[in-house]
Formats: sequence, C-alpha cells, structure tokens
Amino acid sequence: MSLELEMQTVAHQARIASRVIATLSTNIKNELLRNMANGLELATESLMIENRKDVAAAEKNGFHAAMIDRLVLDENRIKAMAAGLREVAELPDPVGEISGVSKRPSGIEVGRMRIPLGVIGIIYESRPNVTADAAGLCLKSGNAVILRGGSEAFYSNRAIGTILQQELKKLGLPIEAVQVIATTERVAILELLKQEEDIDLIIPRGGEGLIRFVAENSRIPVIKHYKGVCHTYVDALADFDMAETICLNAKVQRPGVCNSMETLLVHKDCAATFVPRIAKALQAKNVELRGCPVSCKLVPKIIAATEDDWHAEYLDLILAIRVVESLDQAIEHIQTYCSLHTEVIITREYANAQRFLREVNSSVVMVNASSRFSDGNQFGLGAEIGISTTKLHSFGPMGLEDLTTRKFIVFGHGEIRD
Repeated sequence: MSLELEMQTVAHQARIASRVIATLSTNIKNELLRNMANGLELATESLMIENRKDVAAAEKNGFHAAMIDRLVLDENRIKAMAAGLREVAELPDPVGEISGVSKRPSGIEVGRMRIPLGVIGIIYESRPNVTADAAGLCLKSGNAVILRGGSEAFYSNRAIGTILQQELKKLGLPIEAVQVIATTERVAILELLKQEEDIDLIIPRGGEGLIRFVAENSRIPVIKHYKGVCHTYVDALADFDMAETICLNAKVQRPGVCNSMETLLVHKDCAATFVPRIAKALQAKNVELRGCPVSCKLVPKIIAATEDDWHAEYLDLILAIRVVESLDQAIEHIQTYCSLHTEVIITREYANAQRFLREVNSSVVMVNASSRFSDGNQFGLGAEIGISTTKLHSFGPMGLEDLTTRKFIVFGHGEIRD
C-alpha cells in the first residue's frame, strides 16, 4: 500500500471510530482510561526494553543530554504516565455539558452544548509519554486520535500504542480510535496533513522546525506554539531569597522543556546585589550565562549577549540576563522578544504585580512562581495535550475542554417564525 493510500485509510478509520467514541458514557470512558493505566504499569519491563532501543540509537547519533532526558522511560515515568491517565479519568467530562440557555422573545430557548471535535492528529517529537497523555485526553473528550511520534522514539511509541489498543479491544471498542503511525518516513506527515475530510485538528508538539513545517503544509487547522522563550523579571521590590529559588528552579530543574526560563530580567535598582548572587548560584549548577553590558560588568565571567540571545530558546543550561531600567522596560522587552508562552514577575509590590498581569499578554502570566508550573497537569487540567500560543481557538495549556467545541441547541414549544 502506498503511503498516500495508507494515510487516507488511517484517517478514514479514525473518522469511523470517532463516531463510536463520541457516544460513550462517562463511566465507560473512565473505565477505559483506568484499564490503560493498569496496562502500562503491567508492561513496565517490556516498555523499558523497547525504550532502550530508542535511547541507544539517540546516544549513537550524538543527541545532547537534554534531548535524551526527554526520551527516557524509566519506572517513575511509566508510573507518571499511568497516573496521568487516572487523573484524566477523575476529571469532569465536558461532553454534553449545556450552558448559556436563554429564552428568546419568540419563545424558543437557545443554549450551547459541548461536543467532541472528532478526529485529532498529534505530531510530536522525543517524549514518548505524549503518546499516552494525548490518547487519554482525546478519548475522554470523545475524540479519536492519530499519533505520529518522532523517529527517535519509534519503538517506545509503538509499544505504548499497542497497549492502549489492547485495552480498547478488551472493551469491544474500535482500536482505530488510537492509531500510532507505523512509519518514520516524513512524507507520511505530508500525506496526513492532506486528510482534511477526516481529520478535524492537528496539534504539533516539538521543536520550532517541526511546528513550522506542519503549519506551512497542513490543509487542516493547526494549534501550535513555535517555541518557549520564557522570561522571569526580578523587580526592585523582590524578595531575593524567593527570587533565587524560583530562578534556579525555572532554569535548572529541566532545562530541555518549553516552560524553562530562557531570559532573566533584573531591575537596575537591585542588579548590583542580585545579579552577582544569582550568577554564582546558576554557575554552580553549570549554567552558561550570556548578559547585557551591565550584567557583564557585574559578573565578568558572563559572555556578552547578542541580539540572537534575546530571541533564543536554548532548551539547555544557558541563560540570557538583562538589567532593565524599569518595569516599563521589562514589559517592553517581553513584548518584543516573547513567544507568548510564559512570563513571571517576582515582586512584593502589589501594584507592580497587577500591572504585569494586565499588560503582559502571553498565554500564562505568573506572580512569584516558577515558569515550570506552566503545565496542564499543574493547572489541574490533567495531562495536557499541548500549549497553544495562537489565540484561536485555545490559548495556553490545553486540557479536555480545548478538545471540544460547542454547538447551538434550541428547545421549542411549537413556535414558528413570522
């Protein structure tokens, strides 16, 4: 079978399966997700065996440490995948929710009902946990899902997908509701992106190159974020102990993910105290620093930053530092260089915090907390499907409701239109 025909078949089978999944009761969907969680845990050893094939290939191909970290499946991460599915099972089911009912002068009552989108395609890189997370969210929201992971996680994704399909089959449900594309050829993505008759939404997750490739070639609507250039602004009125703790966590805990801090902005009035202090703490964690002229004077070992550094998503132990004249300049810098992902202010001044919240229009804006919290699970959404920095139809971490839409419903009593 040609790849063109294969992708047409995959998409059409998903469309047929989606009609079954859309009608499932909440109880059946929750049972399915819990069974999938149990299945993953029972298959821990076999999953790690398959994952080691991917990790070994990544090491052979010279992947850097942060990328390999995103790829690894160990016992804890498999337990976390299972826990994510169970958490989604516990979340309220948005499908069928009726809201906004109002009576019109004609006598009819008009409201909105939440319904599944239908078939969702997920194209992603590196992290095999996305396979389980995306499947769980799509199924709970009544959708079928087509998963196309990166070649670097081929064996891991295939193994996870097989387990999920086994649990669908045990409940007499169509296994085509969760499909993992069984080829690493990139042309398969191009063919998948042509299936607008059967696929309702595409969500790419990965590096900027992948996301731009998908957005530029898709005939299907795309929810995306190109990169995560996340800023933390330390205000003149910040608690420095708090600021140091937050900045270290935001940069060091997992530098290879999109919600890690990439640029640190520091108010000039506290720069002489805080910049050397945070630089010392970061350098102790092997973070390479690139700074503005003022930062370079305060910490001589900092590399001089270039214009490219303010745009950079390093996904590594590298951080850009800039000293700013004011809150105004901090906001201006963020508006100029941000990717609409996550921005943080650290301050004890209520007015400054409120102004930052109002004027910074990224998808997530925080006060006195690490940007690493910018995550659907941490926000109570369950395992997120992704983060959108496009304002239609979703903005920020995407959970169950973001995988549904609303239709109008009308209740009449025999009314006719004059």
